[in-house]
Amino acid sequence: MEALDLGILAAAAFATSILSAVVGMAGGITLLAVMLLFLEPLVAIPLHGAIQMVSNGSRAVIQRRHLDLPILLHYSALLIPMGWVGLHLANALPAPATRIIIGIFVLIATWFPGWLMLGTHPEEINPRRRFLVLGGMAGVLNMTIGAIGPLIAPFFLNLGLDRRALVGTKAACQTLGHGVKILLFGVAGFAFGSHLVLLVTAGACVVAGTWIGSQILERVSERFFRHLY
Repeated sequence: MEALDLGILAAAAFATSILSAVVGMAGGITLLAVMLLFLEPLVAIPLHGAIQMVSNGSRAVIQRRHLDLPILLHYSALLIPMGWVGLHLANALPAPATRIIIGIFVLIATWFPGWLMLGTHPEEINPRRRFLVLGGMAGVLNMTIGAIGPLIAPFFLNLGLDRRALVGTKAACQTLGHGVKILLFGVAGFAFGSHLVLLVTAGACVVAGTWIGSQILERVSERFFRHLY
């Protein structure tokens, strides 16, 4: 990868991790959109997963005192089996089709996020069933779309979580999802080591961005955070 391309991706990783640390979402999907300008989907998605595991993981560590562990347990139950299904779907889709699907998802998530719920109201579903279903959906979509923060965001509403607990718990859930993605792509033979410079550079940038964004989160009010979310 050329130095200019690496610099652009590093800057995008830094900026989008600040966004995610403050709002709890949107950074991952923005970073994936940028990565797809430089990489094929079946390369961008696993690399994005590795970078986002660091980003979400660092966010979860910072907010570790506020994590809701029952949510994590229910979310993780179906990640691996449904992720395996998603891996086969990702391999079956032609690269142009994957780009189009991700592009449509980004546009809908940006301009018509309510459409992603297909008329449902996840905030009204029992939390245990809510996150069990969500983990199964995430297992498939993490492998095919790659960045699903805006899709899963409404599932964290109406739980009585404050801004730190919401951001931290959602980040921990996504860390698990990206971890499964890395595991399954690795089993399928993806060579993460061939992209070590990008992974190390972007990883350092997302940790720095997460720290800055978390400092900003400490200074915003609960009301303002809800408006941003």
